[in-house]
Amino acid sequence: MLYAFFASFVLTIGVPPAFADVLILVDKSTQQMSVSVDGVPRYLFAVSTGRAGYGTPNGTYHPQRLETTWFSKLYYNSPMPNSIFFHGGYAIHGSYEINRLGGPASHGCIRLHPANAATLFALVKSEGMRATTIVVAGSNSAVAPNATPSAQPYGGWTRPGYDSRYTPDYRPPGYQWRQEPGTFRYFNPY
Repeated sequence: MLYAFFASFVLTIGVPPAFADVLILVDKSTQQMSVSVDGVPRYLFAVSTGRAGYGTPNGTYHPQRLETTWFSKLYYNSPMPNSIFFHGGYAIHGSYEINRLGGPASHGCIRLHPANAATLFALVKSEGMRATTIVVAGSNSAVAPNATPSAQPYGGWTRPGYDSRYTPDYRPPGYQWRQEPGTFRYFNPY
């Protein structure tokens, strides 16, 4: 009787929606995320996983909850747009520190470029959390010594690498400071 009711319901409404299997594979050794839908590769994103002392746990997970807008309660109210929580407080989310992508830099979460996080979030939301599997594998030890990318030309000089320490007086080679014309070092209009 129940079967007949369900069959008539399906025939009346139509075919129930089919959800695709989404596999999100995070490789901490290469700091990359590959996303496939029904076994077909769809995306390859650069990520940042946990830096030294803040590891990202390896394992196989399913999303626990989705949050479009979230702020870290543990780390300085940092924005975590398009968060996919998968293991307690660990999440895949967007990060505005895009210059750190490709090397371990987080407190354990998996960081993505904000546009890529929005794309992934929309995919998981549309296909369903039950149809999504997240696999985190690898180790950061292979990445840590080589976290500095090759220098990239940027406006005639090279950008400092990831391991460069911030100094407010950083000067590219050959840089000469000169005073702006028409300004005075100690100008007091009164």
